[in-house]
Amino acid sequence: MIREMEKRKREKQEGEYGRDSTRSSPAYLEEDYQRVVAGEVPSRFLPGSSVEVIREVRPKRAIRHVLFDFDGTLSLIREGWPEVMVGMMVEKILATGTREPVEAVRRHCHEFVMRLNGKQTIYQMIQLAEEIKARGGEPADPLDYKAEYHARLMEKTRDRRESLRSGRAKPEDYLVAGAIDILAAIRQRELEMYLASGTDQKYVFEEAELLGLVPFFGRRIYGAIDDYRKYSKKLVIMRILEENRVDGSVLLGFGDGYVEIGNVKQAGGVAVAVASDEAGRSGRPDPWKRDRLIGVGADLVIPDFRDWEPLLSYLLGEGGEAEDAL
Repeated sequence: MIREMEKRKREKQEGEYGRDSTRSSPAYLEEDYQRVVAGEVPSRFLPGSSVEVIREVRPKRAIRHVLFDFDGTLSLIREGWPEVMVGMMVEKILATGTREPVEAVRRHCHEFVMRLNGKQTIYQMIQLAEEIKARGGEPADPLDYKAEYHARLMEKTRDRRESLRSGRAKPEDYLVAGAIDILAAIRQRELEMYLASGTDQKYVFEEAELLGLVPFFGRRIYGAIDDYRKYSKKLVIMRILEENRVDGSVLLGFGDGYVEIGNVKQAGGVAVAVASDEAGRSGRPDPWKRDRLIGVGADLVIPDFRDWEPLLSYLLGEGGEAEDAL
């Protein structure tokens, strides 16, 4: 049953909850994952670093604008979120009375949650509603599911946020390694920085503030809103380029999700995949993220920002040659 439903879902980009019949505002649409680079590709590393060069970057114009994703790229406050989301979804699907084995439902939920990872949270909730309907259940509004998920996640991360707020924890405890260093270095070079997340705006700003990131971005912090058709990372990129009257060749993007990597490449910018090992913080790239992000065209891959100096030197034309990967 699961395989048959999955096949049907893959044949359409969105279900009835997410369909835009007019297609009048395609920029809001966050497309499903589509691999544009097949198989393993040759790569090189910047000397003495963990910076993997997938394709050589030689910008025609100097980088002036830098876009960062939030969760998994900079912030680790929400590390472990898939378990919270999948757990809730399994409960909702089992409540339909389906006779599918619990573990089969769990595996299926985990698959589509991670497949949609990188999009706004609402897309995963739209999928949940479709799963429930397909099993004869009466789904709630996807916004209600999103609100319940956020409530559960806030409970899971309560201690982390309170530790940061009270000073018991330092921002570095919940940041991808080297994040503050690279942000400070980019600011010193007087480049404009932007933060764009698929997480709701109010949570992004609160958590960015707890992590000490707001001074780097100021008002240029963007997150999801309930009317998801009025927000997307693609729209943020379009706004950056239009307001500054520039093209994508001056844009640099960092992200651990396929959406922002793909959007930056589509705009003509340089995309750095942050294949962060969120749970282990091992300093090695997460293999699943690495492969997934190379697949949508990432130019470079890093496990974190510890080697920010050779990375920025290379990206900004300040020197640095690449060597063959081992």
